[in-house]
Amino acid sequence: MAGLPKLPGYNFTDPTITRYHLPHAFDFCNGYKIPRHPGPGIGGQPLDIDSVGYIDKLDPVRFDPSLTYGRTRSVALPQFLPHFALYDQKCLTFKAFFKQSVSESPMEHYRVRQVNIIYFLEDDTITVMEPSVENSGLLQGRLIRRHKIPKTEQGDLWHWKDLDVGKDICFYGVVFHTVDCDTYTREYMASQGLIMGDTEQIPPDPYTQKRIFEQRSHISKTPTADDKLRRFLEYDGKILKFKALWDDRDSEYGEIRPYEILYFLADDTVSVKEVHDRNDGRDPFPQLLRKTKLPKVWTDRPATFASIYLERSDAEVTEYYQPKDFLVGDTVFVLGRRMFLYDCDDFTRNYFRKVLCIEQKPSISIEKKKKTSPQRPMPPHDGLGSLEDSLQNTITFMPKPPRKDVLRQVLNTNKYLRYEMKLDVVHPEDTIRRFLLNYSLADGTCSIYEPPIRNSGIIGGKYLRSNYLKKPGCDPLDPDYYTAADFYIGAIITVFQQRFIITGADLYVYRYMQTNSEKFPCEIIENIRNYMFNQGLLNEDIDDRVEEDMEREKKERRDAIGKEIKEEPTDMEKCMAEVNIGADVDSEYEKRIKQRILAEYEASIQHKQDVPPHGIQPVEKTCRYPIHVGDVKSTECSALEGNYELAPKHIDTPAEIREKYYSDVLRRHEAICTEGKPIECSEPPKIGEEQSICDKKPEQTKPIMVHPLQLPEDACKVKTVKFAEGPDRCVRDRYDLCDLNTEKTQCDCTDYKKC
Repeated sequence: MAGLPKLPGYNFTDPTITRYHLPHAFDFCNGYKIPRHPGPGIGGQPLDIDSVGYIDKLDPVRFDPSLTYGRTRSVALPQFLPHFALYDQKCLTFKAFFKQSVSESPMEHYRVRQVNIIYFLEDDTITVMEPSVENSGLLQGRLIRRHKIPKTEQGDLWHWKDLDVGKDICFYGVVFHTVDCDTYTREYMASQGLIMGDTEQIPPDPYTQKRIFEQRSHISKTPTADDKLRRFLEYDGKILKFKALWDDRDSEYGEIRPYEILYFLADDTVSVKEVHDRNDGRDPFPQLLRKTKLPKVWTDRPATFASIYLERSDAEVTEYYQPKDFLVGDTVFVLGRRMFLYDCDDFTRNYFRKVLCIEQKPSISIEKKKKTSPQRPMPPHDGLGSLEDSLQNTITFMPKPPRKDVLRQVLNTNKYLRYEMKLDVVHPEDTIRRFLLNYSLADGTCSIYEPPIRNSGIIGGKYLRSNYLKKPGCDPLDPDYYTAADFYIGAIITVFQQRFIITGADLYVYRYMQTNSEKFPCEIIENIRNYMFNQGLLNEDIDDRVEEDMEREKKERRDAIGKEIKEEPTDMEKCMAEVNIGADVDSEYEKRIKQRILAEYEASIQHKQDVPPHGIQPVEKTCRYPIHVGDVKSTECSALEGNYELAPKHIDTPAEIREKYYSDVLRRHEAICTEGKPIECSEPPKIGEEQSICDKKPEQTKPIMVHPLQLPEDACKVKTVKFAEGPDRCVRDRYDLCDLNTEKTQCDCTDYKKC
């Protein structure tokens, strides 16, 4: 049926097959997943590949040896472990080589490459690794990835039984010849009954041998003390930097120009660079002298020397410049140009100090006098707009409003300093006039208001709108305005040619001066304080100051009393000293310990929780904190009408606890010394009576009589202790498993009798 084509009439559906689920492929054995063999098909049906039709004729005859030789004795099998868990991370390693042919090369015909063949027992996979050789020029490392390698075209795979030392192994057309294996591989193969061959030598590589032969040892000469390579490795990147001036004023249109002289320690060369300044009228061409040796002394040239197209050679130079020739304050000649050294960097100073033992001079100041540019004349105010607005328009081409101090305006919004003023009278009718000056802290403007006076004939009201007040005698183009530091009692200010005298101020002025004392001189603050004191506006401050002084004096007196009084030892301390108790204890340390314990105790009893605004509402409970002993019968507690006050339990302080402890110790010592009794000696028991003495049972402790607590009538709001009733309240049942009897045993609870 399976070979028939799937056409109508050639196949049919089996109605008996109702299971079509996919079976599981693994079973769990001893905690490991093991694949099922043979695996069933869909619905649990057997697969055709597991039938006898697929059995090879070359398979051995299947028979049961037990039918011929009998059943063997069963032996306890070891704990089951699957193959992949038993051989996890265990592998066989063989050393091998293969020859790689090289074509089109007269130097070599083949190469010998060494590899490691690693066989993993876990899953019967093989990988081939070639150790990396430095500067080999070959792609080395993993040659064959880890997988099962086919052995024949029929699908057979390489197995560890096929591996041996001295055997040719073909992997994908490459023949590897094994020459050795590690110790574990030999032991494992021997345990499986396979003996590995002897170790073989890997043939040498012809090209490698030729290269080794060519690299003959040669005798190297000893480098000189001034070796260029040594100096390059030691001083590369280390440069001595000097600042210099070229004075070229002897020539026409000459001037003083700044330069930088760089001395390279690696090769004793010098480079000169020009320091370019912005807007100096010169092109940025800083390279005056390229990096070269700078001659210091040379021989005289003959008159016939063709200097037009010839230059000096090294043979004509007697001496070159060295680091010791560059000193701050000296002049060096750079190919005929005089360079004055006036400074050097920190690295150069440290090099001269540590290497050459020369201390460079401090830097020489060469600052030029700055040319003062003529100030631009300020145009006169045309009277249109404010002075600041008109001045801002003369600075830029596009009109911009003057900038305002926004932060000052935000912080001092609606804050004013108010002063009372009067006219510096010239006419007698102005003696009764009074004015109020409001100084705005937000923008520094001042406004003046005149309170109206009835039947005076003078119209009051706004005298001056908010405006900046100029001081008399200031520059009209750069005026100086009045500030808060210019106003004090008795000050004379001029407002548009009118003189005013300040006669008073409000209390906020003094408070503002106290808060911002750094903005006002001390004389002005003292002036305002005296005025406020005379007006009686500082009575509260004076009372607070007097109270603080009194509290400080009281504290000083208390501290002085504590220092003058000498602490007398207590009776307990005297007794302890006589009995020699605590002789080696530091009294000061004990005192500090007592104070610390007392402070911790006082801190522990403080109420630190937040109290509701309407007080603490007590929690109403019918019965609080019941304590039961034994089996308690269910009881009901009726509510109590009325309040019952219970005195709190006294808690000893740490000082009282220590006092009681030491008094108890002293009492015991006195009892030993005064009421001591000799030890009573008893005769030993006679022979044969020891057993009777040992057999005596100790007397049982009599039960403690516990009286029930005397409680007030219907006291349900206090802690209560209830006692169980019944004859078996302190008896436990003990069962004997041998004779199934029950024995009554006393428990550890306290017996009592009811009164």
